[in-house]
Amino acid sequence: MDSKVAIVKTHPETVIKDYSEVMHLADYKKSFKKSDDLILKLNLSWSLYFPACSTQPWQLDGVLNTLTEDGFHKIHPVENKTVVTDVWKGALNNKWIPILKKYKLKYEPLTEVRWVKCKFRSELEALPKIFEDDIKIPEMFLGRSVLHLPTIKTHGHTTMTGAMKNAFGGLITQRRHHCHKMIHEVLVDLLKIQKEIHPGIFAVMDGTVAGDGKGPRTMIPKIKNYILASSDQVAIDAISAKMMGYDPFSIPFLKKAHDQGLGNADVSQIDLVGEDISNVNFNFQTAKSPVIFFDQFFRKKLKFLEPLLFHTPLFKGCVLASEVYHDKIWYNTMGKKHINTFNKTEWGELFKRY
Repeated sequence: MDSKVAIVKTHPETVIKDYSEVMHLADYKKSFKKSDDLILKLNLSWSLYFPACSTQPWQLDGVLNTLTEDGFHKIHPVENKTVVTDVWKGALNNKWIPILKKYKLKYEPLTEVRWVKCKFRSELEALPKIFEDDIKIPEMFLGRSVLHLPTIKTHGHTTMTGAMKNAFGGLITQRRHHCHKMIHEVLVDLLKIQKEIHPGIFAVMDGTVAGDGKGPRTMIPKIKNYILASSDQVAIDAISAKMMGYDPFSIPFLKKAHDQGLGNADVSQIDLVGEDISNVNFNFQTAKSPVIFFDQFFRKKLKFLEPLLFHTPLFKGCVLASEVYHDKIWYNTMGKKHINTFNKTEWGELFKRY
């Protein structure tokens, strides 16, 4: 496997051409054929805009500019909903829709496509235990390559999140919250599935503004000015983890994927091109929001309550509590404070221009 990760230091005035540079440094055209249909898997962690939380508008713009200039035109931008996100509201608030119109592309929410049951050759550890024989994926993914657009950020369930977890929102229905109790094993299963169904896999990760703390939503946005690209989903996540200050092998899904030969999490064995990051350490610290804390508490500590809380109509109360906490309370207090600080930065000014 070509475990090459490209890293470029960027700025708002050069970010579009910098995305082209990082993709070419990572030899992205080796992953795709121009004549093939390409799934562009966006990342929506919140229906509201919050810096570092979801695919950034300049990230989408830079990647599409590169693809179209290089002759890729069969592009399918997709994203799925969760029990607490709305695919259309999120696309509007994160300013994806004007960019997609600019490149004459149709947004294809996975809530509006056909999902089919599939059996896989790979030995899956977690998904059959969670969904039994009801494992469904979007039919449009079969036989098409995929390009992931994650961001650099922490995550209360997985320490950090990136390219591997971006498949979580594409290959599992909105019932994927049931996967939290085996999340690391699920992410490894999903990478196995991707290698079966996609002719090519690539990721372009935005770290212009990275998220520290109680990810993937209630974070502290920090300007870092980095963008990354790789065809090795394990390697790009390992480098992102290293930049954040984590040992990649301390993160179970990266260690498991590495040990099973699905990619390379050994930083010393990854071919790094572009920016020198040998002394980079963001010193990020993952924490858990109250929603993630109680999700894990009831799924792992008070297991006897899990069927009642997560498999009956009572789950609607959990969803409502999450929405009230995130959208009504935190976003309008701490969130607004962080957004106001971000708006005064060069990246905040760029976001306004979109």
